[in-house]
Amino acid sequence: MRIASLAALIWASVAVAAQGFEVEERVFYPAENEQSVLSIISTADREAFEPILLAFQSENPGVSIDYTITGTTDVMQAIQDEGAVFDLAISSAMDLQTKLANDGFAQSYPGAPLGRLPDWASWRNQLFAFTQEPAVLVVSTADFPGGITPRTRDELIAVLRAQPGKFRGRVGTYDVRRSGFGYLMATQDSRNSEAFWRLMEVMGRLDAKLYCCSGDMIRDVASGKLALAYNVLGSYARSQKDLIEGFEIIELEDYVNVMLRTALIPASAENPADARRFIDFLIGMGGRPELVSQSGLPAIDTTSFDNNTALRPIRFGPGLLVFLDQLRRSSFLKSWESALLQE
Repeated sequence: MRIASLAALIWASVAVAAQGFEVEERVFYPAENEQSVLSIISTADREAFEPILLAFQSENPGVSIDYTITGTTDVMQAIQDEGAVFDLAISSAMDLQTKLANDGFAQSYPGAPLGRLPDWASWRNQLFAFTQEPAVLVVSTADFPGGITPRTRDELIAVLRAQPGKFRGRVGTYDVRRSGFGYLMATQDSRNSEAFWRLMEVMGRLDAKLYCCSGDMIRDVASGKLALAYNVLGSYARSQKDLIEGFEIIELEDYVNVMLRTALIPASAENPADARRFIDFLIGMGGRPELVSQSGLPAIDTTSFDNNTALRPIRFGPGLLVFLDQLRRSSFLKSWESALLQE
């Protein structure tokens, strides 16, 4: 079986290379007695999502799974621009997923078990959230010993301004021009607080390093290359905490944007029946604590918002589309570049 999986991986990667969207990895999970194939395009790393895929397959042993990993903007490009055929699209970029659904690229699934979800975790029977993942600050324990860390954005700005020599070239954040998730977090920040633009300007004066991915930022903070990284995906940071040392995770107390990872069934899906079963499975993750632990992806849990009023789930709806308008996006990126890329 391992040989067959490897052969499928090599063949698939070459085949997709002809497409315009970039494939980071493609893995095929063959069923013992294959009856159908479920094709998924996803932004979730294999290490995180594989326990979920295997658990679903154990309950649906006749379903082989073809799992393609790519970036958030590439999911959008594959489905909207290139007409790539997938049965399920899973992404951390809520705004891009909303646009796909709004523009007619998603099938409706009115039979989804929405009783397991709060009202804010689904949209139009087309988008279904199954995780809640905060954007966090990650700091080096070497640079912030004894747990003395900034707790708000204003405190973070003050710390950076007070010691520019210490932090120059050692602050990281997303390159929002490349990362759909990074762009989503930045635009939400700009709506929540004026402190965001002040923070970007301070980081720009310190020659902030720009990244495509949370994993790279986490590793650079842990190694000491960075003193801190802003807007890191909290689920990835917590999963790495068990593997590497040298960093601390901080949920800032003024507010914490919480991204909802979502699944949709593309309009072009060839196997919507298995896609619906997979969505049912994902929605039920809250009742599978062992799977949440194995994947490191936190399930929807409304009690966490009651216990921490700083947590702010990003809401579905037309508001998410505002910054995807071409003119608004161009204007936002121009302001962001002026702040971060100071000459």
